[in-house]
Amino acid sequence: MKSIIKYFKDIFSGLRSLVKGMAVTGHYFTHPKEIITQQYPENRDTLKMFERFRGEVVLLHDENNEHKCTGCSACEVACPNGTIEIIPKRIEVDGRKVKAIDQFVYHLQMCTMCGLCIPACPTDAIVMANTFEHAVFDRSKLTKILNKPGSKIMDGIK
Repeated sequence: MKSIIKYFKDIFSGLRSLVKGMAVTGHYFTHPKEIITQQYPENRDTLKMFERFRGEVVLLHDENNEHKCTGCSACEVACPNGTIEIIPKRIEVDGRKVKAIDQFVYHLQMCTMCGLCIPACPTDAIVMANTFEHAVFDRSKLTKILNKPGSKIMDGIK
């Protein structure tokens, strides 16, 4: 007996959700001035992605072309599929050799946009940008060097 009652409850619940969805569709059908669909290529200049959208990893630089990346490779270790590759170098600071980054290589074609590298960074040097247009004809263009030429680490970052 309980299975018959559950069967009819499931049918009623399904019909109720169908009517609810059709009510939303009917509202927008009878009120055509309320357009919610974005016309993507035409509105490219005014389109703003959501703040939580994860597009690609970006290494932040300030106006002096300085960044916070120490080359600790924590983001590289946290990445589940090897998207980030830190190529280190040794520089001399105050008479001692210190590890720094030579190249911060980001393979966008392998990135799943999971964001695990962002909280792993102890200096908050990298963030996820809101960019979403990544289509290219040549796959090699999806491998990016994130540190700008001539950039160096900020003073006070260790």
